[in-house]
Amino acid sequence: MSDRELLELAAKAAGHSLCYRKDGAVSIDMINEWNPITDDGDALRLAVKLNLAVVFHPTLNQALCRPYHTRDLDSESREDAEKHADPFAATRRAIVRAAAEIGRQMP
Repeated sequence: MSDRELLELAAKAAGHSLCYRKDGAVSIDMINEWNPITDDGDALRLAVKLNLAVVFHPTLNQALCRPYHTRDLDSESREDAEKHADPFAATRRAIVRAAAEIGRQMP
C-alpha cells in the first residue's frame, strides 16, 4: 500500500477528510500539514484517538501496534526497525498501518 493510501485510510479511521494542498502537502484542515508517517505528534494523536496499543519491542527490534480492545495478534501491525531510519519511524508507520486497517474495514 502506498503512503498516500495509508494516509487516506488512517484519516478515514480518525474521522478526517484529507486535503491535498498545492504545495503537495496533505492536511486535514487546509492549513496545517498532517502526516503521521513522518510526524511524531500526528502519530501519537492518531494512536490516542483510535485507542491503539503501541510498543517498541527492543528484543525483536519491531514496533507493534493493535487496537487496544483486542488480543487478536492477526490484527497487529508490525514494523521492523531495520527497514527505517530509527525506531521512531518504525513506530509511526506501525501506528499508521494499524489505523489504515481500521479505516479499510469501515463502510
